[in-house]
Amino acid sequence: MSFEYGYYGLFVASFLAATILPVASEAILSGMLVYGFDPLTTLLVATSGNTLGSWLNYGIGYIGNPKWLEKMGAKPQSIEQWQTKVQHFGSWMALLCWLPLIGDIIGIALGFFKAPWLPTFIFMGIGKLIRYLLVLAGFYYFW
Repeated sequence: MSFEYGYYGLFVASFLAATILPVASEAILSGMLVYGFDPLTTLLVATSGNTLGSWLNYGIGYIGNPKWLEKMGAKPQSIEQWQTKVQHFGSWMALLCWLPLIGDIIGIALGFFKAPWLPTFIFMGIGKLIRYLLVLAGFYYFW
C-alpha cells in the first residue's frame, strides 16, 4: 500500500469521524504512526479532514428548519436551551466540536442558530488541531 493512499484514508476517516458516523480517526492516526507515517503530515491531514466534517455539520444546521427538529422529537425547551447557549457563547463553542457525541450537535447548533461562520470555522479548526496534537503527544508518550 502506498503512503499517499494512507493519507487519503486518514482524511476520509477524519472527515467521517466529525459526522454522526462512528469512526475512530484517532485509532487510524495512531496506527499510521506505528507504520512510520510522518507525524506532522498525519496531524495536518487528520485536522483538515475533521475540520471539514464539522463545517459540514455547521452547513446542515444552517439550512435547517425548526419544524425538522420538532418532527425529530426535539422538545421546544431543549431547542431554546441550545439557542441560549449559542447566543451566550457564540463561535467559542466551536472549540468543543471535537468532543465525542456532543461535538456534532454543537456544530449543527452553531449553524442552526446562525453563529458567524468565519470565527466558527477558525475555532473548529483550532479545537480539532489541539485534539490531534493530544493524540500525537499521547502516542509518543505511551509508545
